[in-house]
Amino acid sequence: MSDCCSHRPASANPAPPAPGGPGRHDASHDAHHHRDPDIRPTKAWYCPMCPGVESDEPGDCPKCGMALERNPRVPGPASALHDHGESSALARKTIVSALLALPVVVLSMGAMVPGLDPGRWISPVLSGWLEWIFATPVVVWGGGAFFAKGWRSLALRSPNMFTLISLGVGAAYLYSMVAVLFPGLFPEALLHVGKHGKLPLYFEAAAVIIVLVLLGQWLEAQARSRTGQALQALLGLAAKTARRVVGDREEDVALEDVKVGDLLRVRPGEKIPVDGTVMEGRSTVDESMLTGEPLPVEKQVGDVVAGATVNQTGSFLMRAGKVGGDTLLARIVALVAEAQQSRAPVQRLADAVSAWFVPAVVGVAVLTFAAWMLWGPEPALVYALVNAVAVIIIACPCALGLATPMSVMVGIGRGALMGILIRDAAALEKAGKVTHLVVDKTGTLTEGRPSLTSILPAPGLAEDEVLALAAAVEAPSEHPLAHAVVRAARDRGLAPAPARDFTSTTGGGVRGVVEGRRVDAGSLAHLERQEVAIPAALADGAVRFQQGGATVVGVAVDGRLAGLLAIADPVKPTTAEALAQLRAAGVRMVMASGDHPHTAEAVGRGLGIDEVRAGLSPADKLALVRALQAEGAVVAVAGDGINDAPALAAADVGIAMGTGTDVAIESAAITLVKGDLRGIAQAFSLSRAVMRNIRQNLAFAFLYNALGIPLAAGLLYPAFGWLLNPMAAGAAMAFSSVSVIANSLRLRKGVL
Repeated sequence: MSDCCSHRPASANPAPPAPGGPGRHDASHDAHHHRDPDIRPTKAWYCPMCPGVESDEPGDCPKCGMALERNPRVPGPASALHDHGESSALARKTIVSALLALPVVVLSMGAMVPGLDPGRWISPVLSGWLEWIFATPVVVWGGGAFFAKGWRSLALRSPNMFTLISLGVGAAYLYSMVAVLFPGLFPEALLHVGKHGKLPLYFEAAAVIIVLVLLGQWLEAQARSRTGQALQALLGLAAKTARRVVGDREEDVALEDVKVGDLLRVRPGEKIPVDGTVMEGRSTVDESMLTGEPLPVEKQVGDVVAGATVNQTGSFLMRAGKVGGDTLLARIVALVAEAQQSRAPVQRLADAVSAWFVPAVVGVAVLTFAAWMLWGPEPALVYALVNAVAVIIIACPCALGLATPMSVMVGIGRGALMGILIRDAAALEKAGKVTHLVVDKTGTLTEGRPSLTSILPAPGLAEDEVLALAAAVEAPSEHPLAHAVVRAARDRGLAPAPARDFTSTTGGGVRGVVEGRRVDAGSLAHLERQEVAIPAALADGAVRFQQGGATVVGVAVDGRLAGLLAIADPVKPTTAEALAQLRAAGVRMVMASGDHPHTAEAVGRGLGIDEVRAGLSPADKLALVRALQAEGAVVAVAGDGINDAPALAAADVGIAMGTGTDVAIESAAITLVKGDLRGIAQAFSLSRAVMRNIRQNLAFAFLYNALGIPLAAGLLYPAFGWLLNPMAAGAAMAFSSVSVIANSLRLRKGVL
């Protein structure tokens, strides 16, 4: 049955360029990575957000505080590309810190819960000491790294979120520690603010902020670690051994021992070990994991075969041509690794604002202290200290820090309930801005499983009769087209008679005797070689089927053509509706398929797709994505096969079908669990809703600070006698956090 590959391009899967070779670093790639084309990381670890920041060891970026990423261009184990123990360490710190923070919260805020007032059975002094004891390991051990990052940011004059966190937590903790150790320094009026004559303490604010930030860091580390699993899955596809032929004997050798020029035997059902050329024999090879084509490809002497593809029917000898890092699979691994370098955390907006916000807060606190020292009532030093601390506490980045992660977490949860799995915040940020959707055909637009679509019987014969005869001889075959024929017969309730004397011609067709009649089924070219005449009427029908993108199987009985079967990969029932929704949203669609142009163009025409690209290799798809990005497009890629993995990783937003391969799913930022393309439009809408919610949260957080800081500084004291003591500042800070959380939770029920 060679029609499935009779129109295959001469080179359907040309090897992509070697990493670092021509075409690998075009302008689109550099734009996507947010770095100057001439600035390339050369050390093992680098910061994807800050060009020029590199290190020989893992750690944090001294400018933005982000964990350094592994540079795939520097030799090293693939398993180390994204995780160096950071996730497990953060998990441990988060859990332990949360357990230690719990009693601090109970001691500090338990009075707000009816029947749970620790002040009735613990003295204020003991309560303060216990809060200090439990909060100290959370702040020092759990948040030590944040203080280090904050200090580095100040030393480098590059304020970021960690600057705000260290200032806010540090101010709350140090003020509370002084209140516990030296309560006599504070005005007696403050003793009447807290219940049971207890000075207002803020250990719980310091501890809870550390726990929340640790949780966010842990979730981010997990997301980065999971991206490396795509490379592990790709590497796992390779064969572990090869059967080398030396003279008259054959021996099994490890894959790494195979050298260029070795003669290798590949038996039915085995993975092809390396790239090479068929020297003897013929077979059909399943290349779907590399090309995306669902139908096996016929291979004979002189044809090129790729490592990790699966030999199906025959045995053949091959000459090893490319081994190790030069194989097609290894190059795809390199493409995915390089495409994964770029990350744009959604928190960068808050970091950018921090550049002016942090100095402003510190400046206001210093001015507040100076003003109260110069013009404040006695004891001036105490009032100056209390009001300066109130300024810093009310400016604590709790609401600012929660604004983004809360919206993201709620949005990702909402997406999960809709069958949309979103890997990280960067995907949410970009999805709503997508202008172009590059979509694979097989398994994405289509079902990914060949099925019978039409039957054209010869005059005097019925469709069921032709189908039953074909199913009888196809039943013993393992070919996917044979499975489609047998499945169609079963669906129609037919019970074909058993075939005798079954024979199969690789890449041609099958033959058997059914109830005394010789039945042939296969490509029209194969039937003609069996001296079966093709009547003009049926020949015209075959052309129509092929122009519709179907594979044609002829059925002959006793040397005469009995009918034609059209087998195609049907479009998913929801595809047309999904594409209509995307068109209405202004998204331009581009089909990128490894299939023959006739098949791809037929599907594209029927669905009204704007642009069709066919016969593409994994490198071609990646080049297409980068070319669109170079033109200023925000590109999403939807696919389900290993051949889509590099493009999925390089896209601004990679979208995988949950029914596809694990590699595609691991390479993508978004996975549609049901494989329903309508989920793409929903994901884009969800992204816009989440980003709108984040902007609202950030606006509220900054507005709250704009109103609260002047009040804490005491600007209204001369006119109204109003002061905002640290306890009230802490309450205001808590209210701002609750408001941000409540606004984020609206995403759970909101209309997208």
